[in-house]
Amino acid sequence: MSPSPLAAIVTGATSGIGAEIARRLHADGLRVVVAGRSQERGAAMVAELGERALFVAADLTEPEAAEDIVARTVEHFGTVDVLVNNAAIDHTGDLLAVPAEEIRTTLETNVVAAIRMLQSAARAMTTRNGGAIINITSRLASAGVAGLGIYSATKGAMESLTRSAAIELAPFNIRVNAVAPGLTRTPLYTEWMAGLADAEQVARDQVASIPLGRIAEPRDVAAAVSFLASPDAAYITGASLPVEGGFLAR
Repeated sequence: MSPSPLAAIVTGATSGIGAEIARRLHADGLRVVVAGRSQERGAAMVAELGERALFVAADLTEPEAAEDIVARTVEHFGTVDVLVNNAAIDHTGDLLAVPAEEIRTTLETNVVAAIRMLQSAARAMTTRNGGAIINITSRLASAGVAGLGIYSATKGAMESLTRSAAIELAPFNIRVNAVAPGLTRTPLYTEWMAGLADAEQVARDQVASIPLGRIAEPRDVAAAVSFLASPDAAYITGASLPVEGGFLAR
């Protein structure tokens, strides 16, 4: 009897980059848990993927959400082999005027909730033969941009966590890596661009800042995650893979 396919949890998987990651891992043959807040979008994702997919509705800022997602995954698929920590919220604003409540909300969603997911998934992985954890960070973990200080700080925290977790979890054969996307053509990006009076000039400036001459598509990010989740990356841990067209190489 052949072994069952690996089981992956993808948080924030009902739209944008997370949805494309879920599609790619499912196409790779993995069983996929689509975790997100929207029941409607989650049901649509599972209907699209078909067999080997499960939706778990969750607000990751709730303390018990991570344990619930992992428990549901183990109950349904018997194992947790891959975690993609993708769920996050954007934040823009004048650093000197950001209200404390907005800071707390962004940190709670982008860092605290992601740490809880990592803890819960890793505990499940230690009972088996290891696993792979991929944290979705950002090029802004390594580059400063005015107005994005709080968001950048959360992504920098996740990149730092990736390195420490890789060392601590290595004895359990759990690999921990990060993927750091640049500007990516998600529905949120498209909506933001549509609201700009000078969208065409902004788009030209964005492309000019990227050596490869285009912004990323969600499939570019998903391909990097697919690699890091696969046996081909069996000797890679503690790494951050930039998917930003050479922006940081300048």
